[in-house]
Amino acid sequence: MRAAHRIALLATVSALVVASAPGADGAGHAWFTSWAQSQDGHADAPVSDRSLRMITHLSQGGDAVRVRLQNTFGTGPLTVGHATAGIAAGGADVSGVRDLTFAGRSTVTIPAGSEVWSDETRLVTRPDTNLAVSMSVEGTVTPGRHGAALRDNYLSPPGSGDHAADVSGGAFTITVGSTYVVSAVDVHNAALKGTVVPFGSSVVDGIGSTNCGPGCTQSGADRRWTDDLARRIVAELPASAQLTVANAGVSGTTSARSCPGMPPSVAGLDAASRLDRDVLALHGVTAVIYYYGTNDLAYGCDAATILSSYREVFQRLRAAGISVYVTPSTPRPGYGDQANLARHEIGLFVSKWGSCAGTCSGVVDFDQVLKDPLKPNSILPAYDNGDGIHANAAGQQALADFVSLPMLAARR
Repeated sequence: MRAAHRIALLATVSALVVASAPGADGAGHAWFTSWAQSQDGHADAPVSDRSLRMITHLSQGGDAVRVRLQNTFGTGPLTVGHATAGIAAGGADVSGVRDLTFAGRSTVTIPAGSEVWSDETRLVTRPDTNLAVSMSVEGTVTPGRHGAALRDNYLSPPGSGDHAADVSGGAFTITVGSTYVVSAVDVHNAALKGTVVPFGSSVVDGIGSTNCGPGCTQSGADRRWTDDLARRIVAELPASAQLTVANAGVSGTTSARSCPGMPPSVAGLDAASRLDRDVLALHGVTAVIYYYGTNDLAYGCDAATILSSYREVFQRLRAAGISVYVTPSTPRPGYGDQANLARHEIGLFVSKWGSCAGTCSGVVDFDQVLKDPLKPNSILPAYDNGDGIHANAAGQQALADFVSLPMLAARR
């Protein structure tokens, strides 16, 4: 088994890429999820007869887009009267605005707990494109959202009506730090070969990435390790092996369904409960980077409970033909002795045979990247966001640089 893995990693990337692109349908179209943010709750206040402009950051481009609008945690039906997509031009300004339709209609009502994908919309995009998705919301509703956008998104005032097609951002006078309603963007690009989904908690969500370290003045959005990884893929993999990256991180969540100290706010957001909605429902998925366990330990779960949840999720992913690459739980200085013993046990399991004892496809050992060699239960000071848990922008880049791109390009 290990010899086979070594041979695969030493082979050239081009030889490892399958001939037919996953995500292609019977008509020969190829759709891949190029950006995602998983919903984790609902907005703090209702939205009433106003417009939303959400900025998404594409990992790859194409010649058309389609957008997922989600109301998973909304408090009631969400009616979108008009929706558009366009290239973000700074702040809330956009260019190249295109109308979005849903089964041919410009208006759509999404029941609470449901979602809808838009129709194909012709719009040329490129890697690192900021795509603005705008919509007018009719009536009053508290919509679903992703809490940590780590960028500015925009609302027009209550009662201001439809500004979805506005090129100017002048009507969008309110800034929010969450992403409302929009949870994924697909690109149409037959040259792409797959979608990589980093799946986990706040370490995947990107907490810390807006902090570039002491004395740094280059802080900003799109500096998560997952964003850095996407840029590496574009720059370093050949045209025959290009992949999208779709982030499926939700802060505060766990791999296990329940742990003794788990807060009620994350109940039902464990890995197995999120898997269908936040990973398997995306398009062209060929690989998952599984980065879970740090919160499980903090909330008091033991190693056996955590590893049981790992095996369940890994089995479901591999049954779907998706490769699973796993990182051991990374350090936290706040862990007690029992948590550190459990972290050690989890690390041994993940590393066993280089394949989680045959249950995963491979290992991405972020523990080796982040840990302080002098205090291995703590993060290296140069990478510490300041909370002892999350990596700053330099640490995020170090994580991205550690991932083997030939490994991701190889289908196992």
